[in-house]
Amino acid sequence: MRIGVIISDEPRINDEIRVSQVRLIGPNGEQVGVIATTVALNLAKEANLDLVEVAPNAKPPVAKLIDYGKYKYNEKIKAREARRNQSTAEIKEIRFRLKIDAHDFEVKKGHVIRFLEGGDKVKVTIMLRGREQSRPIGGVELLEKLADEVQDYGTVESAPKQEGRNIIMTLAPKGKKVHTQSEQRRRGAESRAERQARQAARLAAKQESKVKAAQAAKEAVASVEQKEDKPSK
Repeated sequence: MRIGVIISDEPRINDEIRVSQVRLIGPNGEQVGVIATTVALNLAKEANLDLVEVAPNAKPPVAKLIDYGKYKYNEKIKAREARRNQSTAEIKEIRFRLKIDAHDFEVKKGHVIRFLEGGDKVKVTIMLRGREQSRPIGGVELLEKLADEVQDYGTVESAPKQEGRNIIMTLAPKGKKVHTQSEQRRRGAESRAERQARQAARLAAKQESKVKAAQAAKEAVASVEQKEDKPSK
């Protein structure tokens, strides 16, 4: 094992490609064939694209003409969307003392209702101190009272149970609230999809012009090579 060598997951691009020949793939997936790497680099420059090595272990290595900056940007967008779709609901936490007064109870209950209306689950924790730990029934009754008073907004997902010095209960928003939030997410996703479709259409138009430029460059290179191979009279 070589110590101190950093292995990158990033592919080699442009001048980082040191082999003499590559099997070239065009920007739309068309098979150009095996050509000299210098010729492939010239084609990439003519089309304002990057030469990216996509299969370094092939014989010869496979390289593709793409806009590497846009490719990396699109990959980040996809990863961000995947993370966003995974987070369906947050879990908020509200903490109570066993000997909470009526005013503070109402204030905290209001927070619970607000979270449930927003489509989030709520973890309610009763913190027991000293001798309260030996008589947790009071905490269970307090949580049951809270669940009863917010039943129009949420249901008990996890019944009150003691965990160490705390008693914990989890409330989940009612189906209607969850559906409302899901509908909002769906509309947001549709709106993003429409914007992405418009962007894709614009990129496709630009890509088409680049392909034409690349084809013209390829034909020019072929013409030059043909003249060089033709014996002089």
